[in-house]
Amino acid sequence: MAQAQRHDCEATAADCRFVIRSENEDEAIELLKIHMRDVHRKDCTDDELRRKRLQLV
Repeated sequence: MAQAQRHDCEATAADCRFVIRSENEDEAIELLKIHMRDVHRKDCTDDELRRKRLQLV
């Protein structure tokens, strides 16, 4: 079974309840990039999101 990638935005932004969990890392990165850009007005690179935002679960 593949390991899932997870991001819980509430852990870093108390007013945001966004959570993503996916077994596909590329999908998780793409959805997280869109969320960060559209909701938090923050442009992030794929590598930055992998290092700082996603967790293996």
